[in-house]
Amino acid sequence: MAQGPDDRDRTAAHVPAAPDYHALFDAAPSPYLVLDPGLRIVEVNRAYLAATATERRSLIGRPILEVLPDDPAHPAADGVRNLARSLRTVLATGRPDTMATQRYDIPAGPGGAFVERYWSPVNTPVLDAAGTLTHIIHRVEDVTESVRVRRAGRRRRRRAAAEPRQCADRMDGELFARSRAVRAANQRLRQANEALTTAGAALREQQEAKNRFLAALSHELRNPLAALQAAGELLCVDGPPAREALAALQRQITHTARMTDDLLDATRALTGRLNLARERLDLRSVVTTAAEDMLPEFSRTRRRLLVVMPSGPVPVEGDRARLAQLTADLLNNGRKYTGPNGRVELELETVAGSAATDSGHAVLTVRDDGIGFDPAVADTLFGAFVRAAPPSDTTAGGLGLPVVRGLVELHGGTVRAHSDGPDSGACFRIRLPLASPAPPPQRPPDERITALHHPSLRILVIEGNADLAAGHRALLERGGHRVTVRHTGVAGLAAARAAPFDLVLSDLALPDVHGHDMARRLRESLPADRTRLIAVSGFSQQADRDRSPRAGFDAHLATPLSLTALDRLLSDWAGDPSPWPQDAPESPTP
Repeated sequence: MAQGPDDRDRTAAHVPAAPDYHALFDAAPSPYLVLDPGLRIVEVNRAYLAATATERRSLIGRPILEVLPDDPAHPAADGVRNLARSLRTVLATGRPDTMATQRYDIPAGPGGAFVERYWSPVNTPVLDAAGTLTHIIHRVEDVTESVRVRRAGRRRRRRAAAEPRQCADRMDGELFARSRAVRAANQRLRQANEALTTAGAALREQQEAKNRFLAALSHELRNPLAALQAAGELLCVDGPPAREALAALQRQITHTARMTDDLLDATRALTGRLNLARERLDLRSVVTTAAEDMLPEFSRTRRRLLVVMPSGPVPVEGDRARLAQLTADLLNNGRKYTGPNGRVELELETVAGSAATDSGHAVLTVRDDGIGFDPAVADTLFGAFVRAAPPSDTTAGGLGLPVVRGLVELHGGTVRAHSDGPDSGACFRIRLPLASPAPPPQRPPDERITALHHPSLRILVIEGNADLAAGHRALLERGGHRVTVRHTGVAGLAAARAAPFDLVLSDLALPDVHGHDMARRLRESLPADRTRLIAVSGFSQQADRDRSPRAGFDAHLATPLSLTALDRLLSDWAGDPSPWPQDAPESPTP
C-alpha cells in the first residue's frame, strides 16, 4: 500500500537527528585539546579553557609546547619535556600514550605568578581509514586535590603514629572514599570520551594495541613460568623423596601459568569473560587443597582455620583452578576481616534435589567471627571497589569478592553474604549444581612424569631464554633424544643447514628474527618430507595459532611446554610415515 503525504511526514518525524559532535566536544566535562601532526592546537573545549585559565584566541593555531611554559621559578619543572616525549611517542607509534601524574603549574595572572597544579594526561591518536595519523586528542584531568589529599594523609599518618589504631583506620577510610570518587570520575570521563568518537576507528586501534600489549606481557610472564615448570619436572624425576612438595610446586605453577593471560586484565574476571576448562571432579579435593595452601598464611597471621568435609564425594562439573581460586579468595577474605586468634570455618555439604531433573547442590560455606557488616549492604559487597569496612590487616589477597561472584555464576551457581551486624562475624555461602550421576572419568597420566616413548629423534631447540632452553633440553634428552640448542634465529638457521634434524622447536619472540620468519626460512632449507616444525611460545592466542601454519609450522604449543601435548603430537606423527622419518642417519649433537 502506498504511503500518503501524512504517513511520510510521520515516518520522517521518527528519524533521530544526527548528534552535533562539535557541541558534544565543547560540552565534555574533561579538558580536551585537538592537535594536528605538527602539534599545533586546532580545537579546544570549554573545560580546558576553564581549567587552565586561558582564552581560545590565545591557543588556536599555536604549538602546544609554547602555549603553557614551565614555571621559571620551579627549576625542577619537567612538564613540557615530558609532554613532548609523550607526543613524539604517539606520532612515532600511532598508539595512545598515558602519562604519569605531572606537575604543570599555570599562570595566575599578569603579574607572572604561577599556581601549583597536578594533571593526569592522555594522548590519543586519530587515524584515517588508511591508518595515517591525522590528529592527536590531548586530554587532561586536574588531580591536584587528590595529590594534596595523599600528602595530607601521609602527614596525618606520621603524626598519628602514636595514636590508637582507630585513627589510622579512619584515615584509610577517607582515602578509600576519595579513591572511589576518583574511580567514579574516571568512569564518567571514559563515557564522555566515547561520545567524541565518530566512527569508532580510534577505539578499535586502542583495543588492538591493548591486545598486542597483553600478548607480549603474557609471553614475558610465560617464559619464567615455563623454566620453573621444566625445573620442577626434572626434580620430580630426580628426587622421589620430595614428591609431595614437588607435586604442590607443580600444581601451583600449572595454575599460575593457566591464569596468567586471564588475570592480566581484571575486567575480564569482573565481566564474566573468562574461559573455563570444565571437567568432572570431586569438589572435596579442590576445597581441601585450597585450604591446605592457605594454612601457612593463617598461621603466620595468627588466625585459626577449621575445615569440615562430607564423607562422600561431591561431584561437580567445573574448572579445578577457578574453583580453588574462589575458595582461596573467600578464605582470605575471612582471614583479613578477622582479628588475631580469630576463627574461620570452611564447610562443604550437599543438598538433595527437589525434582527428578534436579541432582541437588553442593553448598560451600565460609564463616568467620570477625568484624561483620551491616546487613543492609550484603548485596553490594560483590560490587567492584566495595568493602564493608577496613580489614583487620593490610595484606592483599586475591581479586576479591567481585571475582568470586563472577566465577560462581560462570559455574551456574549463586553466592550470598550475611551478617547479623557489626562485630557479629560474617557468612558467605556458595551453591553449585551437582553433576548428574555418572562414572568419573579416568585420570589422565601425570604430566610431571610423562616420558616420550618414541624412537630417538634429532631435535633442534631455538629458544632465546637460556634457562627455558636448558630445561627443554634436559627433559628431551631424558626421553632418549639428541638435542641441539641455539639461542638466536641466525644461529638456529646455521645449525639447521649444517646437519639434518627430525624436529625443530622454535620460539616466536627470538631476539633477532621473528619465529614466523624462521619457519619460512627453515622450510626453504629443510626437506619438507623429513622435518617437522613446532612453534613453542607464550604468544598463543587464537590469532597467533592461526598464523603459525601459514608461516610453515606443523603445530603450535604454548609455554610452559606440555610434555603430554608434545608426546601426543609425536605419537600422531609416528603413525603417519609420509612426513615423519622412521630411520634416519646419525648426526652429531653439539
